[in-house]
Amino acid sequence: MSTASYKEISVNGLWKNNPALVQLLGLCPLLAVTGSVVNALGLGLATMMVLICSNIAVSLIRNLVSDAIRLPAFVMIIASFTTCIELLMKAYAFELYQILGIFIPLIITNCSILGRADAFASKNAILPSAVDGLTMGLGFAAVLAVLGGMREVIGSGTLFANMDLLFGASAKAWKIVVFTDYPGFLVAILPPGAFLFTGLLIALKNMIDGIIKAREERSKSPVVAGSKRARVTGKIS
Repeated sequence: MSTASYKEISVNGLWKNNPALVQLLGLCPLLAVTGSVVNALGLGLATMMVLICSNIAVSLIRNLVSDAIRLPAFVMIIASFTTCIELLMKAYAFELYQILGIFIPLIITNCSILGRADAFASKNAILPSAVDGLTMGLGFAAVLAVLGGMREVIGSGTLFANMDLLFGASAKAWKIVVFTDYPGFLVAILPPGAFLFTGLLIALKNMIDGIIKAREERSKSPVVAGSKRARVTGKIS
């Protein structure tokens, strides 16, 4: 059983081992549906729910399933919860479900979900597994939302458009027009734009990690108290 604390699990999922920026898993939906914030949030929340539920279920059966059928059992669990999420979206967010299309069922093939089930949930208790699923899902959803916001603003000149598809009619007023009379930038909302913005986010994360590492190294370097005596050789005229 892992001895990692909940803080370590959270930092790992949200930042250090983020599925989208570090593991680079789930890139197909990341690049395909993040043309707007509502699409990104819809898929991100659905993925997070499947992650949490599958991690809990795998943790419950971890001592009951043999190694021979472990991975097929995990896939069946993930497929079951993905089907439940798909049916819920059909019932309560049908228009958004139609926009996301095949990418909701494709959550089953998201390597980050199967990876967490095999690498963490199958070796840990229920609560740590649930926290791991929550933080990994939040990390993935956050990257999707940020990427969707960037692409929506630059591609369409708006932000939080069509949020009523996910949060109901009251969310129609959330739309922000960032640029008026904006002709749009088509590349930003197409897959090539997704590649560009994803690369920028990865570069930004690496830059922040480098700054943090440099600060930690400076803080660990020994500090000599008092003044130093300089030794001078040769003649001084």
